[in-house]
Amino acid sequence: MPINAGMMSSDRSDWETPRELFDRCDSIWHFDLDVASSDENALCECHFTKDSDALKQSWGGHRSWMNPPYGREIAAWVEKAARESEKPNTIVVGLLPARTDTAWWTRWVEPVAAEIQFLSGRVRFCIGGVQQQSAPFPSALVRWGGKLPKKARG
Repeated sequence: MPINAGMMSSDRSDWETPRELFDRCDSIWHFDLDVASSDENALCECHFTKDSDALKQSWGGHRSWMNPPYGREIAAWVEKAARESEKPNTIVVGLLPARTDTAWWTRWVEPVAAEIQFLSGRVRFCIGGVQQQSAPFPSALVRWGGKLPKKARG
């Protein structure tokens, strides 16, 4: 199966979360805020879009889902998730590329995340709700903040 060229390039950074992966995670963490969405693909009633700029908003007091843009700006999103999770009653769960050799991973994931779950296989992201070919990179679920008893592995 050929690799989707769009997933290898930086021309698209808004890959949608597969619904079944979100639903599995939501059954554990009960999200009330989607911090990186559009009005068309939001997974929670309360959500931030590009126009509302989640990086300038408070995520405090929420159980937030984050599938951030995977371009160069991912570092800012991961740092924001880690910092916001320090607020009372705040959990952030991010679907991230498992890029363990990057500066953002070694600064804002590995040493400060409450939980890291490497996903088996490759995520099949969506465009317009339609699953695309598998991502050419491994992914991980990263949780900052809170205590919860079970994992989201399926």
